[in-house]
Amino acid sequence: MPATLTIHDGRLIKGNETRAAILQVAIQIASEEGLEGLSLGRLADDVGMSKSGLFAHFRSKEELQLAVVDAARDLFIEQVVTPARKLPAGIKRLRKLADTWLAYAQGHVFRGGCFFVAASMEFDSRPGRVRDRVCELMAGWLAALAAEVRQAKANKELAPNADEQQIAFEFNAQMMGANWAFQLLKDKKAFARARTAMMERLESFAPHRRH
Repeated sequence: MPATLTIHDGRLIKGNETRAAILQVAIQIASEEGLEGLSLGRLADDVGMSKSGLFAHFRSKEELQLAVVDAARDLFIEQVVTPARKLPAGIKRLRKLADTWLAYAQGHVFRGGCFFVAASMEFDSRPGRVRDRVCELMAGWLAALAAEVRQAKANKELAPNADEQQIAFEFNAQMMGANWAFQLLKDKKAFARARTAMMERLESFAPHRRH
């Protein structure tokens, strides 16, 4: 940061900090009540601001929703993806992604469980920019899982016939199913069951097995 901080720069920093603080509250509301349940008026009450003050940061409900999705993405990367990147690409990173995702969902990073499980269900049949953004991020998550399976095959950690798209699909399905069972049915074993299923699936493609 430059040594000479102008008044304009200071206001910009404060504005960005305020926006970030607002989004942290908005993420938690949306995780429990859905993005459609998130209004500028409701959020203004929760953060203790005027609606006009909030409007200065988000010009419409849709812009607020998009900003919340992006903030949730950043938190997801911090909690799930970044720890896994410390491990070598392939089977170790894939297992770590499964573990960090399960820990993130079970650890109530979002009060309502995994934000993206909820957003995916809420917007799966609602066309528009918010759905497109959620779809883009979820497609990226599936691609990341598939990439680790592909690398694991290249490393000879998985058998050549392991289908990366199929395994990525199954991993994501187990994760979403575990979140559903934990949130709705209060099944405390849901995440352990999902992990067992995912690890057994990988083991079925271990190179020492006959395929």
